[in-house]
Amino acid sequence: MASFTLLDAIGMVGVLLMLAAYALTVSGRIDPLRPAALLCNLVGAVAVLVSLTGAFNWSAVVIESAWAVIAAAGLVRWVVRRR
Repeated sequence: MASFTLLDAIGMVGVLLMLAAYALTVSGRIDPLRPAALLCNLVGAVAVLVSLTGAFNWSAVVIESAWAVIAAAGLVRWVVRRR
């Protein structure tokens, strides 16, 4: 049986952040275009990417990279609009 590693824990935190952001946006508690949701998605995706260094998987890398890029672009857009 495989043991639960630090990389696994980092990945789980990332998944929880992304799921929390999704649940909160769907329930109308946070705006998906505001920093709170975007940061949860960005940090979550990066955490999952870090966890993949221990057990590489191309499909997971592609989806998490896209998730991170989209969240980062949303944050940049939010900052630009604030100026």
